[in-house]
Amino acid sequence: MSMLVEEFEEIALKAPETVWLEFINGRLEVKPPHDGNHGETLMHLTMCCREQRPGLWLYPLRGLKTEAGRQGRVRPDGVLAPVEHFVGHGEWSDPDGVLMTVEITPRGLGDDLSGLRRKRDGYAAAGIPVHVRIDRGKLGVVVYSMPKGGEYRMRRSWDMGEVVEIPAPVGITLDAEKLKEFADRTAG
Repeated sequence: MSMLVEEFEEIALKAPETVWLEFINGRLEVKPPHDGNHGETLMHLTMCCREQRPGLWLYPLRGLKTEAGRQGRVRPDGVLAPVEHFVGHGEWSDPDGVLMTVEITPRGLGDDLSGLRRKRDGYAAAGIPVHVRIDRGKLGVVVYSMPKGGEYRMRRSWDMGEVVEIPAPVGITLDAEKLKEFADRTAG
């Protein structure tokens, strides 16, 4: 059963701070908790962005309105935008001005990436130029770009350990060698 975005926002507002709710394709979903390796992965990417693009910040878990008609409500692991871009915004921001979203697969996800695919498609439908998925299970990085018609037209994959090229308008490289350490699927 689907719910309205207004109903979701009311539920999300009352949820405990330790629970991250998302609204994807009309359905309420719970974002899985993060372990230490997940956090280190995000901090490594944050450092790379900050060093190469000092006018941009990688905001963790920033609430975004996505999908067609801005009906989705998601919290990407990272949202790259200009410094102070979200000043004055409420809990859910319009994606205009966002350059990139990042999702890091949770430990133990296995091959079920359907939730991440739905989120990716929502980012494309919202016109976010670049989406990066760091796949801890498959030890890889996938970069999606050139959104059009609700999908990304470009997809490029790298193994962890290679130099990842994140295209314009982000325009950074990521040495993914360090990410192999953080991809340890047995870490808790």
